[in-house]
Amino acid sequence: MIKLGQHFLKSKRVVDEIIATANIESSDTILEIGPGKGILTEALLEQGCKVIAVEKDFELVKFLREKFKNNKNLNLIHDDILKIENWNLIENCKLKIKNFKLVANIPYYITGAILKKFLSAKKQPSLMVLMVQKEVAERIIAKDKRESILSISVKAYGRPKIIKKVPAGCFSPPPKVDSVILKIDNISKDFFVGHPMSHRIEEEKFFEMIKKGFSQKRKMLKNNLDISPDILEKYGINAKARAQELSLEDWKKIYNHLN
Repeated sequence: MIKLGQHFLKSKRVVDEIIATANIESSDTILEIGPGKGILTEALLEQGCKVIAVEKDFELVKFLREKFKNNKNLNLIHDDILKIENWNLIENCKLKIKNFKLVANIPYYITGAILKKFLSAKKQPSLMVLMVQKEVAERIIAKDKRESILSISVKAYGRPKIIKKVPAGCFSPPPKVDSVILKIDNISKDFFVGHPMSHRIEEEKFFEMIKKGFSQKRKMLKNNLDISPDILEKYGINAKARAQELSLEDWKKIYNHLN
């Protein structure tokens, strides 16, 4: 049952923390990815909300169908979440949803893909509360004050925050690393479209610039982007700065200059 890299959460205390972090209300619609054996699913359903749970492992789907066969608030989908488009997912469930929250203990090997898919989606979740690998979460929030493509990509869409460390022993089987509950709120595309038309940022072009800036981490940014050091200093950026030293706002200034 763990062939897809799933480590099943077994701590009710941690589940309660996830529920509290997500501020679940009965009027909410929750998307859960990789429900596993349903410990989080059960806690979500106890709040009276609607839950769309997407599970790739058919053996687990059969288990969950039996476990929750009498609960009409659960829509269980046997599919690969990375192959489902958000709009199709919601339409298939025949639910009229204005917004939804993404709450899940996701398989760690698809963390990056999940973040990219849902943060950049046409219909974004209003909130994300995810169990992720501790080191990945620390990169996302740039705990060491060194930004990355991942941290900038997340911060362009929302506000990430580590809520609580979760030891490996809270899972079965225990992973080789500790985990954390990661909350991403204030999710929107305001960074890209919340400007006058003349200053709107094209997502694809912005991230192409970011990737170019990080392409050779040991090189100074001015060399990676082929930009004059005078331009950097004009915007209050050290002429010898490297990509990991720039904030999201710094990148916006450079983008606006280049475009």
